[in-house]
Amino acid sequence: MKKVAVVGCTGAVGMTMLQLLEDTDYEVVCMASERSAGKRLKAGNTEHLIEPFSVEGCASCDIVFLCVSGSFALEYGERLAENSYVIDNSSAFRYHPNIPLLVPPINGQRYKGEKLIANPNCSSAIALMVLGPLHDAFGLESAIISTYQAASGAGQPAMLELREKAKAFSDYGDQDDSENFAHNLAFNVIPQVDSFEDNGYTREEMKVVWELRKVLDEPDLAISTTAVRVPTLRSHAESLSLRFKQPVHSLAQVRELLAAAPGVEVVDEPKQGVYPMPMTSTYKHAVEVGRIRYNLIYGEHGLDLFISGDQLLRGAALNAFEIMQLVDD
Repeated sequence: MKKVAVVGCTGAVGMTMLQLLEDTDYEVVCMASERSAGKRLKAGNTEHLIEPFSVEGCASCDIVFLCVSGSFALEYGERLAENSYVIDNSSAFRYHPNIPLLVPPINGQRYKGEKLIANPNCSSAIALMVLGPLHDAFGLESAIISTYQAASGAGQPAMLELREKAKAFSDYGDQDDSENFAHNLAFNVIPQVDSFEDNGYTREEMKVVWELRKVLDEPDLAISTTAVRVPTLRSHAESLSLRFKQPVHSLAQVRELLAAAPGVEVVDEPKQGVYPMPMTSTYKHAVEVGRIRYNLIYGEHGLDLFISGDQLLRGAALNAFEIMQLVDD
């Protein structure tokens, strides 16, 4: 029986990882800080005893999931990879030229057996499920992406804060402070996710640029992104304005192509009020795609689409789970 460790098991991504592992044949070891060690943690129908993190404990595991901060991953990731396959959910190794950044349905064929593997940013992982098959079919020339990102991207305490702030909300100007966001997120949208870079874009926005280029193996791909935090709990939504090298002759062809793509669900009957939303994509493994239409600027060389995907699943734990299946194949 293969043995896997989930380091950072008490966080939102770690808990989702445990739920995905519940019905598998893997022996699961839960690891967290000394503060949580010795406590019992229920995920799904399974109760786990939390162990303190240790390099020695991880060395006995075939696969180690790091659901921790980038600084922690930088400190321990390469050491852990000396004995185990390490799948890191942080941004620590995503941009390293010799470390694969994988979305298995999109670029899994490029995996060469490396021991340390990076999991992409949530917005990137969700977008790539749709961008990958479209790029293969029509050749992506440029992308303008706006992301509408759920509270879960800032962790479990942020989700709890949003619930509490929404319950307590009376009017704007009242209790506009926040511990987990730049401002109170309840009944608000915040055009800042992560810190600002020198070019005026946030690091979250630049992550999408860097990661789409790496996963699609298109280092010069023209991409511009705006990331906005919105008061949803788990699912991100994204607006994609895409320009292609080849003409798209039929929207029916696009729907058929995306319906056949792994991990994608076409939800596209807008006149009936059927389109992607966090309300319907939350807890789904698939990314919803809809509002499929020609771009008014690019004509047959462009598409506008709207997508939504569960940030904790498709945007994090599920992608890491699929990397594990690739490693274990």
